[in-house]
Amino acid sequence: MIRFSFKQAATAGSLGMAALLASCATKAPPPPPPPPITVVIPPKPVPPRGAADNFTVPAIGADGVRQTVNAHLSAAQTTWNLRSALNVAALNCVRAEDADILAGYKSLLKEHGKSLTTANKALDQEFRQKYGSAYIAPRERYMTQVYNYFALPPTRERFCTAARAVAREAATVKKGELEAFAARSLPQLESVYEAFFQDYEKYRHDLAAWQAQYGARTASPSVSFNAPLSGSSATPRR
Repeated sequence: MIRFSFKQAATAGSLGMAALLASCATKAPPPPPPPPITVVIPPKPVPPRGAADNFTVPAIGADGVRQTVNAHLSAAQTTWNLRSALNVAALNCVRAEDADILAGYKSLLKEHGKSLTTANKALDQEFRQKYGSAYIAPRERYMTQVYNYFALPPTRERFCTAARAVAREAATVKKGELEAFAARSLPQLESVYEAFFQDYEKYRHDLAAWQAQYGARTASPSVSFNAPLSGSSATPRR
């Protein structure tokens, strides 16, 4: 028969209590709940230079050329579109530093009147060949597009800066050299608009990424701006 003395029992009880206390002492308290997750939403992208959010950028054609009013022009149309651009600049660029624009435009009209008249007649003929006797209405529509294109508000500041350089050179162009001057100067002005179109395309890309990540929704563009008449040439509004 196995017998336990009182002393043995007490010792065993003490050991058990000590083990229980030790196990309780080593049990860690539950961790605190994680802090709430704060999502910092970056500002929603906005159109560049105060442009409308429904502006439609002219598409790039299969030939790699942006389909603006200045795409695929005849020599006469290039000359006349440059004249139109400087006309718009003379009216819209009214800061003190823009004074050279009006002076250059007046010089262009005075020194190259004969060349401009020749370009005007060539454009009449181009429109007659394309539209027949009803050529006046499409000619006028196209020229309205040209003037509106160069007057696009988001590009005004940079357009005026570029027009100043062109107008200053215009005052130095010799007779008989207007066509060559227009051929190199119109792309200089057009680059202002191409830069804006690229900025706007980047805005659209950034907006789509923002919407995909943060669930925002905006209206999609629905109105085209100054879509040119395909393959058109025009004369100035009289």
